Amino acid sequence: MSENILSIKNLTIEFKSEDETVRAVKSLNLDIPKGKTVGLVGESGSGKSVTSLAIMGLIPNPPGKISEGQILFHGEDLTKMSQDQMRKIRGNKIAMIFQEPMTSLNPVYTVGNQIDEVLMLHQDKSAKEARKRTIELLDEVGIPSPSESVNKYPHQMSGGQKQRVMIAMAMACEPELLICDEPTTALDVTIQKQVLELMFDLQRKHGMSMLFITHDLAVIADIADEVAVMFRGDLVEKNTTKKLFENPEHPYTKGLLACRPSLVENTKRLLTVEDFVGGVAADEKNLEPLKKEIKVAREIDENENPVILEIKGFKKYFPIKGGLFGRTVDHFKAVDDVNIKVRKGRTLGLVGESGCGKTTLGRSILRLIEPTEGEVFYHGQDITKITPEEMRILRRKMQIIFQDPYSSLNPRMTIGDIITEPMVIHNIGNSKKERYQVAADLLEKVGLKGDHLNRYPHEFSGGQRQRICIARALGLKPEFIICDESVSALDVSVQAQVLNLLQDLQDEFDLTYIFISHDLSVVKYISDEICVMNKGKIVEYATSDEIYKNPKDPYTQKLLGAIPKGIPKELLQDQQ
Repeated sequence: MSENILSIKNLTIEFKSEDETVRAVKSLNLDIPKGKTVGLVGESGSGKSVTSLAIMGLIPNPPGKISEGQILFHGEDLTKMSQDQMRKIRGNKIAMIFQEPMTSLNPVYTVGNQIDEVLMLHQDKSAKEARKRTIELLDEVGIPSPSESVNKYPHQMSGGQKQRVMIAMAMACEPELLICDEPTTALDVTIQKQVLELMFDLQRKHGMSMLFITHDLAVIADIADEVAVMFRGDLVEKNTTKKLFENPEHPYTKGLLACRPSLVENTKRLLTVEDFVGGVAADEKNLEPLKKEIKVAREIDENENPVILEIKGFKKYFPIKGGLFGRTVDHFKAVDDVNIKVRKGRTLGLVGESGCGKTTLGRSILRLIEPTEGEVFYHGQDITKITPEEMRILRRKMQIIFQDPYSSLNPRMTIGDIITEPMVIHNIGNSKKERYQVAADLLEKVGLKGDHLNRYPHEFSGGQRQRICIARALGLKPEFIICDESVSALDVSVQAQVLNLLQDLQDEFDLTYIFISHDLSVVKYISDEICVMNKGKIVEYATSDEIYKNPKDPYTQKLLGAIPKGIPKELLQDQQ
């Protein structure tokens, strides 16, 4: 048996409000062995991030408090330590990598200064010694040209590079325990793979222990030695990674494993956690008939439909300014000579890494960004030639669902006003009461309650907010919707629900989608055809099955290779 570097015993964490006391973590018992990685898995609200904050002594009090239990680090109870004692441990012996690197890094300091500060504070290094070590750390985590990058500000680095800076900062004092809270959630699959491999290598090299927190079991399949699953504050299952994937026991664990889109099976509907916890799949005998029925429905649906949207020679260039007077010295080719067709009632997937041009193309189609060159034919009409007023009228038929449901909903408006605002602009409905009734019906349609109209966005979870965005898009009865990374920030279980919802709405209203994502497994599941974009160009264009079975372009092969297989290495070896 390995010695435990950290032991959590009967930990209960409560948050008090004026109306109630919520137990976010309930009598949790969890050990982290020395030199091992423990994966802590669950959906948003399961208590996993709150647990990590408790270990770091960062639970805000009020409203939160540890009402019961111990957190033993080398036998010493962290919950009994003073703030001065915790400061000597936090960042030094126990370090943490947070989910969003942009909000974790100070935008007014260079990345080098921020790592220097950690070394000078905890290691008593001089400024010169700290800077030398900082450059070594940036090199170790794979930052290009570390001697130059050390002087960059966070906004000058990509998302993957910022996350590497966070890892370098966490590793600066060579901690004994590293806590990683959803460190790859917002990253492209290729960058995610690089970051996971980096963390795995660093963990083995330094012999440190790691607590890896995520909502996606597939991500930790080949990085964790043990996996603990949390559900609504309770630890419902814990086992070695191999045994948990081989024979999951709790229905919630089975649901988390089942709701990720498969690259192999061609199901039209994804199973969700609710199915396992208390729905049709709670009786697992019902699963196979359900899958077979779905596959037949998919095959019957493979018919040729008329082209609703055609893009020809489309370009969007952004000027690069330089010199004393800020003249245009070059152009950044965000979208470069793209040609695609979208058929009515079908879904075209647009996939590629951040910066490939897919979002720019999506917004340019709706003329939220004006194109540089090219034609966009919608029902045979070139919409790049029409006036802004004509385009505004046409947008009743063409809608977009944005990536971030938090920033795309006005926090000062009620849900009712948010959904009915487009109806007011386009003169739909004779009165506010009539529009609110339509909004209530739309909320019911997307799986929410009609009486939620007077609530505000902050009262809803991320998945619920995305459903509200979908309801708003449906309010104008469109026939064409662009879904721009509309599930990338969601838990895998909520993602499955939203993908199912989009499929149901497409079937009911004969909707046409362009579905933009960096995740090829999600795009393959929902799309009939797929365009792979790289550096502004379409490098591959085929049916979803052809892209998966016979990817021709090296870039497509790279994207497919980066998708987590969701199978522990030991099981892969057994299968081979």
